[in-house]
Amino acid sequence: MLSDSTPRLSVVGAGPGDPELLTIKGLKALQSAGAVLYDALVSEALLEHAPVSAVRIFVGKRRNFKKFTQDEINALIVELARQHGHVVRLKGGDPFVFGRGYEEMEYAQAYGIPATYIPGISSSIAVAGLAGIPVTYRNLSRSFWVITATTSDGSLSPDIQVAAGSDATIVVLMGLAKLPEIVEIFRQAGRGDLPVAVLQNGSLPSAKNVFGTVENIVQHIEKEILGSPAVIVLGEVVGLSEVCWLEGFGFEDLKVRRLLV
Repeated sequence: MLSDSTPRLSVVGAGPGDPELLTIKGLKALQSAGAVLYDALVSEALLEHAPVSAVRIFVGKRRNFKKFTQDEINALIVELARQHGHVVRLKGGDPFVFGRGYEEMEYAQAYGIPATYIPGISSSIAVAGLAGIPVTYRNLSRSFWVITATTSDGSLSPDIQVAAGSDATIVVLMGLAKLPEIVEIFRQAGRGDLPVAVLQNGSLPSAKNVFGTVENIVQHIEKEILGSPAVIVLGEVVGLSEVCWLEGFGFEDLKVRRLLV
């Protein structure tokens, strides 16, 4: 068993924001950390679980802002592991879902530093679920796709076009700025009536959920003034949220179908 002073890396998923959604294994990793590198979407309340002596460094990235480049983060992991032993790389959601956690593990291992992956609760499932939306539901959705909105050069992901032709639930991460382009693709695919939800700060007290359809969701978002981080969910299952029925967005047929299955 490795001691806390042995150079090593734990890549830990912090979950979708609520600090109580950290796993027990993630908690134990924090409690033995010599250094913690944490991202923008990680609750700082989690840092209290690390020893008082542990180094804490914010390395978060947001749209149009980077505290450190990825290369700098990689180098920092190695440097801190050699100086402080156990490095915990704390990432929002799950580190292997658009989190570059595997790349950081590869880099550390290339320098002889053992690396461990500790899964986290992914916002792609949890945020929708907390809004009353199951990503799968019998007779409505047999599968779900998780897509990042943009490619490395900032353009809209071509996977969106493919997804528009599926009856799967589509969960788009990091896509609020691309929402008009996304819904236009679904509209051109003849899916203007498809239910859509945009879920901001899911799992936190500041959560704000806006519901609509492909045809009107952009107008609803502009009215409510939503911002990032937000998860976009497109699919029939969006209509299963009790909020939709109460707010009268026209999804009553889905409520009937739910009662019949």
